[in-house]
Amino acid sequence: MHVVNLHKRIIKQPKAEVAILLKTLSAKDDKVWPKDNWPAMRFKNGLIEGEIGGHGIIRYSVEEYILGEKIVFKFLKPKGFNGIHKFEIEEINSHQTQVKHSIIMDTQGFLATFKWLLVIRWLHDALIENAFDTIENNFLEVKKHTKWNVWVSLWRFIFKKLR
Repeated sequence: MHVVNLHKRIIKQPKAEVAILLKTLSAKDDKVWPKDNWPAMRFKNGLIEGEIGGHGIIRYSVEEYILGEKIVFKFLKPKGFNGIHKFEIEEINSHQTQVKHSIIMDTQGFLATFKWLLVIRWLHDALIENAFDTIENNFLEVKKHTKWNVWVSLWRFIFKKLR
C-alpha cells in the first residue's frame, strides 16, 4: 500500500528561530520531540548522515541532513515499511515559518499494512501534532497540547498494560 502522510503547521516565528529548534532534534535538550508523552527519538552520535536510531519500535537511518532546511530518515523497522519520513522547514515570510512532516512509503505485506492502518498511523498522527505543539510552545506563554482522539488513547492504554 502506498502511504503519503503529511502534517503542516505555521509557526509565527522567523525561520532562523525555528531552525535553531530543529537542530536540537534527538539531543538531550530536544526542543522538538514530545518526549514527555512519547518514546524519545535517539541517535547515539546525533543527527549525522548514516546514523541509525529511532523511537519506540520504529527504527531509521539519517539519510540527509541539511541544517536549517530538512532532515530525511529512511525506515529500517518495522519490517515492510519501505520509504522515508522527513521534517522540513520553509519560510512563509519574515515572521512565519511552515513546519512540515511527511511519511512517503510503501507497506509491503499484510502485517505491515495492518500495523500502519490500525495502529501506527493513529499514534504517528498524534505524536507529530504533539511535536508541532512542542515547537510552538517554545514561543508561547499559554502552552498548546493537541488532544488525542479515542483511538490513540485506547492504543496507549493497551500498550501501557502490556508493559
